[in-house]
Amino acid sequence: MVENPFGKIVTLDKVMPFFHDGMTLMFGGFGGVGTPPTIIDAIIQKGLQELILIGNDTGFPHIGIGKIVAKGMAKKIIASHIGSNPLAGKLMNEGKLEVEFVPQGTLAERIRAGGVGIAGILTDVGRHNEVVAQNKPTICLDAEEYLVETALTAEVSIVYAKKADSFGNLIYDKSARNTNPLVAMAGDITIAEVEEIVPIGSLNPEEIITPGVFVNYVIPTRGVNWKWAWE
Repeated sequence: MVENPFGKIVTLDKVMPFFHDGMTLMFGGFGGVGTPPTIIDAIIQKGLQELILIGNDTGFPHIGIGKIVAKGMAKKIIASHIGSNPLAGKLMNEGKLEVEFVPQGTLAERIRAGGVGIAGILTDVGRHNEVVAQNKPTICLDAEEYLVETALTAEVSIVYAKKADSFGNLIYDKSARNTNPLVAMAGDITIAEVEEIVPIGSLNPEEIITPGVFVNYVIPTRGVNWKWAWE
């Protein structure tokens, strides 16, 4: 086997040391679609606790990030909604899960801000909502009041893609793209789980959504037969 020239394509066991108790974990996905299943299952098997999760929603009890939430492995989640996962609501009402609700567009923009190195954003969305505006500073600009929403980043971001090359350039499958491109930018370490790994030069540059510069590691999703792309 020829040595990996970029060091990004690895097996699952090589990335698991990055996951630990109490970490901040950002995930792509919308209701479970576009959330990496192999990595989620590995986190559950590792038995991590006190996780701080950042993503669009809490999935479903048996789908996506919802599997982690349902097992009580998270202490906090920053999300736009939790309604699709009744166990998340139960844990929140019991005081076992802290939930920070963020309007969906604001959440996406906070993640994007984290990815591009902006400290925060200004928005008028939610400024009159007690839940959204609680404990947040405001700024008056051109006689209008705006909430200051801080950028979001994470120790590790996990994303799911249709294809990747050995540099980590990613292509997504239709709506499974959702928040993944933003999440990929905002992690100190970004791990992409992909369905197909192809040689460099195989991807049309016009189709690449996430450039490999944002991706640290690429792993194959479960059940996929693959080989090192540079062989």
